[in-house]
Amino acid sequence: MFGLGVLKGMMVTLRNFLGSYFSKERLTTVQFPEERIPEKERFRNFPFLVYDKTPEDPRCVSCDICAKECPPKCITIVRDSDSAGKPLKRPKSFDIDFSICMNCGICEEVCPFDAIFMDHEFELAQYGRFEDLNYHKEKLLKSNDYFKKIRPTDAARIDQKRAAKAPKA
Repeated sequence: MFGLGVLKGMMVTLRNFLGSYFSKERLTTVQFPEERIPEKERFRNFPFLVYDKTPEDPRCVSCDICAKECPPKCITIVRDSDSAGKPLKRPKSFDIDFSICMNCGICEEVCPFDAIFMDHEFELAQYGRFEDLNYHKEKLLKSNDYFKKIRPTDAARIDQKRAAKAPKA
């Protein structure tokens, strides 16, 4: 029948319109600064680095996979080295330029060490155009407890996987 799709679409619109007067779930307007919709667990915005015990010893081993896979090339990693010049498995500097980051989450997907994840923080307004949005390692590091708070399911799965690997090492 001609126009059946339009009629179904209008019924959905009418149901949502009338439902917004009677049901809290159908309300679509939120008074933003005062009220906030809770983010979903897998919400992604800007990346951050996870550390387990101390910020001086992050999970990141400077493998550079995230920087190579990043489409806008906003991640820069410099590997740390000891006094003899031997490379260490930790970053000396880890920078992300949020002014060009497109929040795709590819860095999180390709990280084999579960060191980089997408944060829920999205209010990063700065006065400067470029240097203020260039986040360095110190500003990117967040504890595993913070990660457990924002993404408890993923954190439990990753902690379990890391605990299973620990006796082998």
